Amino acid sequence: MPAGTRPGSLKDPDIAELFDKEDPEKIFEDLREIGHGSFGAVYYARDMVTREIVAIKKMSYLGKQCTEKWQDILKEIRFLRQLKHPNTIEYRGCYLRDHTAWLVMEYCLGSASDIIEVHKRPLKEEEIAAICSGVLRGLHYLHSLGRIHRDVKAGNILLTETGTVKLADFGSASIKCPANSFVGTPYWMAPEVILAMDEGQYDGKVDVWSLGITCIELAERKPPYFNMNAMSALYHIAQNDTPTLASSDWSDSFVHFVTSCLAKNPADRPSSGRLLSHGLITRPRSPAALVDLIRRTKAAVRDLDNLNYRKMKKILMADGAETESTVDPDDTPDEQAGNDSSKSNSVTSEHSLQSMMMGGGPSSHHQHTEHSNHAISQSSSNNTHSSQQRYNHPVPSSSHYQNSNSYHNNNNSKASNSNSNCTTLSSSGGGGGGGNYYFDLDLCRDLNEEQHYYEPI
Repeated sequence: MPAGTRPGSLKDPDIAELFDKEDPEKIFEDLREIGHGSFGAVYYARDMVTREIVAIKKMSYLGKQCTEKWQDILKEIRFLRQLKHPNTIEYRGCYLRDHTAWLVMEYCLGSASDIIEVHKRPLKEEEIAAICSGVLRGLHYLHSLGRIHRDVKAGNILLTETGTVKLADFGSASIKCPANSFVGTPYWMAPEVILAMDEGQYDGKVDVWSLGITCIELAERKPPYFNMNAMSALYHIAQNDTPTLASSDWSDSFVHFVTSCLAKNPADRPSSGRLLSHGLITRPRSPAALVDLIRRTKAAVRDLDNLNYRKMKKILMADGAETESTVDPDDTPDEQAGNDSSKSNSVTSEHSLQSMMMGGGPSSHHQHTEHSNHAISQSSSNNTHSSQQRYNHPVPSSSHYQNSNSYHNNNNSKASNSNSNCTTLSSSGGGGGGGNYYFDLDLCRDLNEEQHYYEPI
């Protein structure tokens, strides 16, 4: 391999200009992991000079298929550099350190997928309409540039604290339109993408289909065929009738919007620009619909955070009591036993505090802002059929906060990705097992909050 094309080489001026020359470890501090997948990990971080909070996606290009990894990093950077729209994630730069690319983006509070996982209920129609409005504006912008996202789903729709909707995860995006590669996440994939294996072509209307599936996901908490494995779902999408909303409680406008997005024939499917004038999008709604949703989500996560703090403290106190009861009183003088008991309780209390500092408890680690990534539950996800498995090169391609493996198969070849043991909010099932939902607990506390205090036990 020529030296100029070696992964990480910046001898080519066209490649060198994609990267900032500074050492990222001297620019960003307070890094906390908020999600990871086959591509690497995403971190919360703070700019040492501006004090701005950012998200950093670290992507290694070492190991097997290093050339492909490097090329995909370059592709994603080039794609992100071209985007400048209120409804697409904002790119802040990229750095190289120790065979790892640090892709810096604006920081968002969480994804639409995170929100439905926290509340354990579907979104309201007004909330879905507000999200669709932002997504359509972002898609219309992409499509006007001849770009295709190819992985629209709730996990790739991020929200800011002010309620702005942001399209994210452009690792599967196509720079050319029409395209003919087999890329995406199975349950959200348009029929023509599945049939692209037979030399078919498709355009930006595949994103419209995925938005229709996302509407069902937000309305029912799961996309259609979620109880099937990925290959069965692909078959049903390609061969069966169009999916529909299960409940009849939705308005005619919403049902028509979803039905329009899910027209089987792409020629009958409206464009993203045309859908911006649909009644669901144009009808009056509260301008604070998403801000209120985020506020309620923050409150819900704070309650869960407190609940788990209480549970953990009870467990630790019970363990301390058990330890104390195992001491044989015949072997220990009463006075000494009393002293030891006092020490034991002190250690237990201290251990409880340390545990919660690591997992979402009170901490003053940073004098400006507390940020802890406490998880509601811990699960190991090594399922053969992940509910959102994205068959991809083991290369960078992820949302800020969600591990999702998608199809990315330009030559009808497959590479399987395994999920690591992860600390997660929850694991919900479908297709043999659930996806891992990462929820940044900064969503439950304001960024300008200096300390998060728990209620007394």
